[in-house]
Amino acid sequence: MFDHSKFHLLEPNFERPVFKITDQHKNQILSLLREIYPEENISATLQELERTMKVYYAYKSEEMITWEKSFDPEERFTEQDIILITYGDLINKDGENPLKTLAHICENYLKGVFSAVHILPFFPFSSDRGFSVMDFEEVDPRLGGWEDIEEIKQDFRLMFDGVINHVSSKSKWFQEFLNQNPDYQDVFIVFSTRDEISEDHLKLIVRPRTSDLLTPFHTLNGTRWVWTTFSKDQIDLNFHNPMVLVKVVNILLNYVRRGADIIRLDAVTYLWHEIGTRSVHLKQTHAAIKLFREILNAVAPHVGLITETNVNHKDNISYFGNGFNEAQMVYNFALPPLVVHSFYNENTRKLTEWAQRLRFVSPTATYFNFLDSHDGIGLMAVDGILTEEEIQSMILRVLEHGGFISYKSRGDGTDTPYEMNITWYSAINREDVDEPLELKIQRYLASRAIALVLMGVPGVYFHGFIGSQNDSEAVLEEEERRTINRKVINFNNLAEAVLNPESATYHITRKLSALLAKRTREKAFHPNSPQIVLNVSENLFVVIRTTPDKGEIILTVTNVTSKICSLEIDKKYLTPNATDWYDLIEKKQYQFRGNKIKMEVTPYGIVWLKAAVTH
Repeated sequence: MFDHSKFHLLEPNFERPVFKITDQHKNQILSLLREIYPEENISATLQELERTMKVYYAYKSEEMITWEKSFDPEERFTEQDIILITYGDLINKDGENPLKTLAHICENYLKGVFSAVHILPFFPFSSDRGFSVMDFEEVDPRLGGWEDIEEIKQDFRLMFDGVINHVSSKSKWFQEFLNQNPDYQDVFIVFSTRDEISEDHLKLIVRPRTSDLLTPFHTLNGTRWVWTTFSKDQIDLNFHNPMVLVKVVNILLNYVRRGADIIRLDAVTYLWHEIGTRSVHLKQTHAAIKLFREILNAVAPHVGLITETNVNHKDNISYFGNGFNEAQMVYNFALPPLVVHSFYNENTRKLTEWAQRLRFVSPTATYFNFLDSHDGIGLMAVDGILTEEEIQSMILRVLEHGGFISYKSRGDGTDTPYEMNITWYSAINREDVDEPLELKIQRYLASRAIALVLMGVPGVYFHGFIGSQNDSEAVLEEEERRTINRKVINFNNLAEAVLNPESATYHITRKLSALLAKRTREKAFHPNSPQIVLNVSENLFVVIRTTPDKGEIILTVTNVTSKICSLEIDKKYLTPNATDWYDLIEKKQYQFRGNKIKMEVTPYGIVWLKAAVTH
């Protein structure tokens, strides 16, 4: 693997031949631009995009250009990939900037466990814990500098956030609009009065919030009403203006130059706005994502896109496109609530039925299997998978576990549950129940194992990695439900907990690290490896993974109950030739004679049985 830290030059090299886009890429970009804009805008937009691509290419080192020629997009993600999700300032150490502390922890403790780090927005911001960006090109000085990002890059691939739907109301762009700079009048979606959008049209628009869609601002020339999907501090960008698209492409390529291997398109389903429509999943949005991918394919083929679209499962996976032309990864949003539902009910039927419908996408695209994140556990993806009664029952359990519920507007004056705000550990384990710590930890590990065995790339939020409990005090103090899972951790307290055998953190970090390491060593867990989900027991989640050459097979079993469960599987699902099996978790040998595999699985047990196939 090439040293990613030396991919780009500090200054552009304009002395060598200028990048020339191939006819294939150019024609595809032209075609996509025509899906978005009228013909009169195409020529100038293409010209600016080509210029932007040429400038980016001038920053690439000769070593990088050579390395990319051998890059295999089918091996972009492998069984060795597990992504850590964290804020840049989640860990605080006195006298040291947070990104420097994060780099130290990554280098000394997380190598060999994680292959990539998703650093949540680390840019100057005005609200929403980083997602109201004031400056897309700078590191928030409260966190550190680009040199700290580069230090993490030495040992890990990096995921950056493309928060391209909106900007902060305190950003230079919006301040120029307020000053009525003519160059910025079409950068946002602006109305002279609130009544320019009818109530009927407002009701059509799908949003993940209950706040007003239009926010008034005082400008040099009077009051203007501005489209704000998420909050009054987050001003939606107007992609109807093709120069906004060009600006965004320039930002994304700058992220690549700064070290991004994966770009997360935050809430990208809301990118394109069209009055008279629901303003989600519009064809122009899909065309824009395809355009971003095509541009990256042309000048930075090692960089992948991941879409974050917290919507129902069918719409969510539509962002794969045809498997080759849109996102290389899609957040598997239905997985977290289905796992919670399974453990609350000690029943895997709904999870199994959903997982059986997961399909191999393509050799170059796969799922991002996460359980917890900086947000809550979304509920939109299980619309139509769980009944309203099942969702309400789960909500009540989350409230009993000390969590909160966030709502979104239906558009008809009523609200509906949008996400459950709770840490993953507290979601799985009720804190006020007197249970042995060992049982709680085993239940927790069993829940996490489900995300590790499914086809795709696993992601683990830092608070999930250490088993953090709810930070309810922060919710009351900040009046923001999502802060329950965003507690800033004191470095010394964390170090003490990691070394204290009496703490849950001590056991969780060790056992979860071991589980992750086991996964990375098995080719059967490659994202392109086939999977079969068996419906053999409502108490167990059973998945079979096989290497593409069918040379190795792993039978994974997770018990979601507090009781010993029996399992019986016909060998026709596995391989009739294998009699000797090895449990990767408990390091035990098993022998199975006859046509069936029979075993007993301990409460919240995890079993990964491996057999070498004999031909």
